[in-house]
Amino acid sequence: MRLRKKPGVREAMANYPKLVPQDAEQYKGKWREFFGNNNPIHVELGTGKGNFITTLAEQNPHINYFGVELHEEVLIKAVKKAEEKGLANIAFLWINIRELESYFAPAEVDRFYLNFSDPWPKKRHAKRRLTHNDFLKQYKKLLKAEGCIQLKTDNEGLFEYSLNRFAEELFLLKEITFDLHNSEYAEGNIMTEYEAKFVQKGMKIFRCIAAHPAQLAANFLENE
Repeated sequence: MRLRKKPGVREAMANYPKLVPQDAEQYKGKWREFFGNNNPIHVELGTGKGNFITTLAEQNPHINYFGVELHEEVLIKAVKKAEEKGLANIAFLWINIRELESYFAPAEVDRFYLNFSDPWPKKRHAKRRLTHNDFLKQYKKLLKAEGCIQLKTDNEGLFEYSLNRFAEELFLLKEITFDLHNSEYAEGNIMTEYEAKFVQKGMKIFRCIAAHPAQLAANFLENE
């Protein structure tokens, strides 16, 4: 679906400097200065209209959240949600996900969320999938050793592809479910706008946690 450019959206973003820092790159490695604390950092990649990330921020004031989104027409809706809720522990980066290393230092992020990313089903588009090895190498570098990636999708093909790519990059796979809403992990799950629609239609949601490879190594040593 092609998004329609709405006049004035880019200008409107400048009205929320505390939520959309215009000089965000200068905080790389020192986001504690922006938030005024040293709380954990959780980042949603492709935040859409922001229901997921703003709900998490509202429920967990002890965590600093980022919503990363390229499309300003969608991002402005998430920004306005955060503003309406009066959230002080969230910021939005209006960037391409490939640029993450310009905004976060190595081992600065505690958790990444990948929610209902575009599956890019054609083989020739595999490098665009957010769980392609190139992206996973980037996340691995930015995650703390005790950090992880949480993946949710309605696309079984993408889920199986992602599990294989996580394994190739030596992530430790945990909490794997092929039917989230009928699993032990359903309690406390925050739904995105897409997820709510999928669940209403009776579709299954696939979910897993991929922990930093350092944890796989630690588990191996413990079992030696």
